[in-house]
Amino acid sequence: MPDCSINRRTVTRHLTRLGLGRRRFIDPGGDSNRKPGKITARWPGHMVHLDVKKVGRIPHGGGWRIHGRDSDQAKAAGPAKSAGAKRGYTYLHSAIDGFSRLSYTAPLSDEKGTTAAAFLARAKIWFAAHGIHHIHRIVTDNGACYRSGDFARIVGNQARHTKTKPYTPRHNGKVERYQRILAEELLYARDFSCEDARSAAIAFWNIHYNYCESSDGWSGTGWQSERRVAGPWRGTRCA
Repeated sequence: MPDCSINRRTVTRHLTRLGLGRRRFIDPGGDSNRKPGKITARWPGHMVHLDVKKVGRIPHGGGWRIHGRDSDQAKAAGPAKSAGAKRGYTYLHSAIDGFSRLSYTAPLSDEKGTTAAAFLARAKIWFAAHGIHHIHRIVTDNGACYRSGDFARIVGNQARHTKTKPYTPRHNGKVERYQRILAEELLYARDFSCEDARSAAIAFWNIHYNYCESSDGWSGTGWQSERRVAGPWRGTRCA
């Protein structure tokens, strides 16, 4: 059989045109040239992940989740908002330690740089009270609040600020998963009559997530026993 020499670029171009431009499409085992990387925190404070979840503000008396979209309360909410009633969103700022899964959440009024910086300052104090006295790396997305000068000043020179690849939330997956658990177990699992009631419930749920142990194990994702940080939150069993 005579030798046939074809430029590799030509073969690649034709395979792409046929929709077979990736190795996994033609490899018998479905293998890929790209090996997924794993972000692993090696000790408490090695990596702290931050993110913001935006949720709609609950009007006084409850929103449409309680009364329904076609209810009298929902219909009255529109004129009430235009008349000056409180409206908009609540921003849930969260920080979670990648090793111990210790988490801190605070509902705040916006996601500005000064607000995110103040939240990080309080989170540092909160983590220090639980045995994590130094944060080595802070992982965030590329949100404007995390690119601000105020946030950079709170990060300081003793910690490294790592920003994830744009439009790749899986690179900050620990806090993304935590926010999903928060939504499934609390935000959309029960009805609230006002915004203050939900904020109080978030504070209580955060305590339960960090401190309490149910009969089936640790709440939420939990944290493995070998990863618990020495401190007053080591574990109390809930009734």
